[in-house]
Amino acid sequence: MPTIKPIVIMGAGPAGLTAALELVRAGREVIVWEADPSYVGGFARTVQAEGYRFDLGGHAFHTKSAEIMEFWRKALPDDFMPCRARPGLYFRGKRLDLPFHVRTVAFSLGFVEGLQCCLSYLRARAKPIRPEENLAQVLINRYGARLYQMLFKAYYEKIFGQPCDQIDARVAKTLFTAPMGKARIYYPRQGPGQMWESVANRVLERNQPIFLDRKVQTVHWDETGVTHITGTNRAGEFFQQEGSHFLSSLTLPELLFALDPPPPKEVADAARLLRYRSIITVCLVVNRPEVFPERLLTINDPTAKVANIQNYKNWSPDMVTDAATTSLGMEYFCTEGDNIWNATDYDMAQLAIREAVQLGFAVESEIRDAFVARMARAVPIYGPKYQLHLETIKQWVGLFANLQPIGRPGLHLFSPQDHAMMTALLAVRNIQGGNFDCWKVEADATLPASKG
Repeated sequence: MPTIKPIVIMGAGPAGLTAALELVRAGREVIVWEADPSYVGGFARTVQAEGYRFDLGGHAFHTKSAEIMEFWRKALPDDFMPCRARPGLYFRGKRLDLPFHVRTVAFSLGFVEGLQCCLSYLRARAKPIRPEENLAQVLINRYGARLYQMLFKAYYEKIFGQPCDQIDARVAKTLFTAPMGKARIYYPRQGPGQMWESVANRVLERNQPIFLDRKVQTVHWDETGVTHITGTNRAGEFFQQEGSHFLSSLTLPELLFALDPPPPKEVADAARLLRYRSIITVCLVVNRPEVFPERLLTINDPTAKVANIQNYKNWSPDMVTDAATTSLGMEYFCTEGDNIWNATDYDMAQLAIREAVQLGFAVESEIRDAFVARMARAVPIYGPKYQLHLETIKQWVGLFANLQPIGRPGLHLFSPQDHAMMTALLAVRNIQGGNFDCWKVEADATLPASKG
């Protein structure tokens, strides 16, 4: 009898690990390759430093999908906890609750400026821009042109690295489905990485391997589909793995430029035009039991480079090792090769300390330590004509019978964890004989219709 080849999963982030656990529960053999030498979880990993745990972004566990919620509860039955702290917005030295009402912000600005913001909002509601083609138009329609200029423009341009009028309006689907205010959210007791460490352990318990420090270098294919992958670790050792099916949560450019033979020129050109933002998180340990009550503050201040400040202790008390301290995650969005990305860890720590002091969240003498973590290509950018480039890639990759991109990086989707997980579940169902389009999962992780 011929040997049944395993299903190969490239990447051990939320999508890759969700697919792996779903497959082993169905009795299939899997092999997972992860390039990171230390962590599973991808962008949702939790970094540990001297007893402190911190994320690369605060990952709220919130979904409309009962299936995803059940997956989370089963994967982490004892440490999946409600998080009651609210998010907030920092603007002109004030903290405002999210989601906010236009009148609340207007009242905080004084009579004249507040009145102008209200009038601008009413004009936008009475005569909205149609069609909404970019993020600037979406925000103006929602809040008015004046508040857009004052409050949102600089913030979103920090995150996406380009003018809001050059960011496709589709990104708003994710921005405005994010859990805010009184929405019921959950959080693993020791951070999102605990969830994915638990999922990885459940795969390993079934004797299915997850290899860290294995970077995919080449994806080999012929007329039958993908045949095998080859790669290396940081020591330069060479590895090869055959498979029956291949699931990829590599970024689309990584996947396409790894293919041997290479893709057609128009497909490669489309991949080169896809853009990403990277993130550097500086975790500051502050000798203060409480800094602010919110779990997250968006920093709507154009004089500071920091985009968000996570208060990990307010996500879960177990994120800090000493209750007399607070750990703040200063998040900096950047592009590989720019000045922020190329800055040393020391320089990033100094920048974070300066801005925490400048914004009034600490005095320098209170900051006792700083830890730096980086994540390349964390945020897919919806730039001009990105949908055309994506469609070119999608049509060609769809010709492979045994290769499916999954997850946020694999599908170039600006989406939360539950969305990435649903794409993985659909890919598994396709292996089992289904006919789902993983690219069409709704922003809130509800199921698309089957293609068949």
